[in-house]
Amino acid sequence: MPVDPAASFPRRQAATRRFTLGAPRRPTISHDGARVVLLRSRAGDDPVTCLWLLDVATGEEHLLVDPRELDVPGEEDLPPEERARRERVREQSGGVVEYALDAAGRLAVFVLSGRAFTVDLAPGARPEPLPLEGPVVDPRPDPAGARVAFVRGGALHVHERSTGATHVVVGPDPEDGPTVTWGLAEFVAAEEMNRFRGYWWSPDGTQLAVARVDDAPVARWWIADPAHPDRTPTEAAYPAAGTANAAVSLAVVDIDGTRVEVDLGEGTEYLAGVTWDTHDLLVTVSTRDQRRVDLRRVDPDTGDATLLASDTDDVWVDLVGGVPAHLSDGTRVRTVDRDDTRRLLVGDEAVTPSGLQVRGVADVDGDTVLFTAAERPEDVTLWTWSRAGGAARVGPQHGVWAGRRAGGTTVLAGGDLDTDGTRTTVLRADGSTVPVASHAESPGLEPAVRRVATDAGGPSVAVLLPRDHVPGSRRLPVLLDPYGGPHSQRVLATRGAFLTSQWFADQGFAVVVADGRGTPGRGPSYERAVSGDLATPVLDDQVAALYAAAEQVGDLDLGRVAIRGWSFGGYLAALAVLRRPDVFHAAVAGAPVTDWRLYDTHYTERYLGHPDEHPEAYARSSITEDPGTHAPARPLMLVHGLADDNVVAAHTLRLSSALLAAGHPHTVLPLSGVTHMTPQEVVAENLLLLQVAFLRDALG
Repeated sequence: MPVDPAASFPRRQAATRRFTLGAPRRPTISHDGARVVLLRSRAGDDPVTCLWLLDVATGEEHLLVDPRELDVPGEEDLPPEERARRERVREQSGGVVEYALDAAGRLAVFVLSGRAFTVDLAPGARPEPLPLEGPVVDPRPDPAGARVAFVRGGALHVHERSTGATHVVVGPDPEDGPTVTWGLAEFVAAEEMNRFRGYWWSPDGTQLAVARVDDAPVARWWIADPAHPDRTPTEAAYPAAGTANAAVSLAVVDIDGTRVEVDLGEGTEYLAGVTWDTHDLLVTVSTRDQRRVDLRRVDPDTGDATLLASDTDDVWVDLVGGVPAHLSDGTRVRTVDRDDTRRLLVGDEAVTPSGLQVRGVADVDGDTVLFTAAERPEDVTLWTWSRAGGAARVGPQHGVWAGRRAGGTTVLAGGDLDTDGTRTTVLRADGSTVPVASHAESPGLEPAVRRVATDAGGPSVAVLLPRDHVPGSRRLPVLLDPYGGPHSQRVLATRGAFLTSQWFADQGFAVVVADGRGTPGRGPSYERAVSGDLATPVLDDQVAALYAAAEQVGDLDLGRVAIRGWSFGGYLAALAVLRRPDVFHAAVAGAPVTDWRLYDTHYTERYLGHPDEHPEAYARSSITEDPGTHAPARPLMLVHGLADDNVVAAHTLRLSSALLAAGHPHTVLPLSGVTHMTPQEVVAENLLLLQVAFLRDALG
């Protein structure tokens, strides 16, 4: 049944997974542009995702797969590899959450609870189970749709659809131990590099490039659930800053199992990406300090590699999604940082203007590149580039938008500050459009966002007041609601970014949301301003945002200022009350990184360097070493999921111990069985209510 519209906002937001259930997502277009495949659940409170087919010519939709109609176990029977993958991509729904197509877009392969299925992309087609023993992980068809590769037991298998035969293509050698897997992404690749897969088909379907991962060098951590002392703790290979990474290599393997090792280059630590199309087999690799990223062309028959490009930077080189790629004539598409702008690079020419910040490449369709870019930090809009037309925007000028393109057909999806949720539209090659239905619930909460101007180079700031507030009628306690760190923005021109902030405002707060130095959308130098110090610049910018908001908006009571956040935002919240108690009077810190030596190599060493070489950077940025050096002690609530394998609960527990030793009163709220996400409805709902109660009490 639909969510009760009379239910509280926290309940409705929790039940709808932040009002995302029922919205179309993960669209893929067939190469001829005739069909669009997408995921969508049947209702705004339905967490079971179905697979749908849309006929571009007619606009008709067809339900291909409803998991409830198939004889499969529930989500509780997911293989551990699939649970880990979903945690890395922050997947909060169930059912068909991932699928792969053949090159023509005629066949889809997907997995439910470890069982693999195929379905033809045609109206009335029925999904068919593959005759495979489970559990099956990451099944993908070859370009022709004749074979399906998948991972099981740490080995890569191939199933021949015509004969029903299945064989191991490559797997651990006899002398390898249980730490070796083929065809899976290691932890840091999935968590930090957005590489969620570990194998790639050749264009002709006769070979595969396969990653071999040995995590034997990686330190073992144990994720226990104290609420269930009878259960064995979960073993996690976690590469904390300064410790060993998994040993990752790449091989090209023929269907018969013959393999050659790929030369990844001297001094490289990370396999960041693999692209294999009709033009080349390309690999992107990075040094451990991430100051050099190499692009290498691989001969699939010998494994020999030729260096095509080497990007270097004195601070770090960013990994950009969707590149490298090729135009139809083989010209390479990449990005380059010039004039403090990330620009699209076609061949050796930067083809986008200075000031237009390219965020990523979505698709290359013949000679047309589809990419996202920002003219203003709060916008992410969709663009195309072609030799004939240059760079041109697709769709609205403002908002947050994404898209896909193939065969002249484009899918445009996103939203802005004027409408609820995500709007998805298919743009036909002739310019006509087909709206794609969304079953997502409306939040019924229109954020009233006020932008605040800051000095040049200052943070992006938005303020939300109670919707019933009469200017001058009362002084409002202030709540800062940031993320504030790398990879994520909060000040975006879309309603979804401000729903929770507006709800907090309606509880009687003036809510300030700010993106300071280190956050994306403002150019490379703005992001790199946190190099060597993840504390001082980001905290200074939150203080600057607070003062700018108070000066320009009015009615903000600077004698009652609180801050809340999760993950990096949780770190920033704890940092604020511990280092600037003169400004911040209370904080709620969810899943905070309190000691950067306990966070992973790829993320942490990018910003702070190796801890053995830059101990001062870790001392500046961590908050477990000096929690008692600032007075007075402000109320602090620490919230942490005990099953979190990304920011482990040790962060909160160590900070709590240090606070106790310093005589600093605080509250700890442990969440049994909760990971870095909080998809459980009761947990997500009550977390908001408990935060409001804590902040009201703390601020008087």
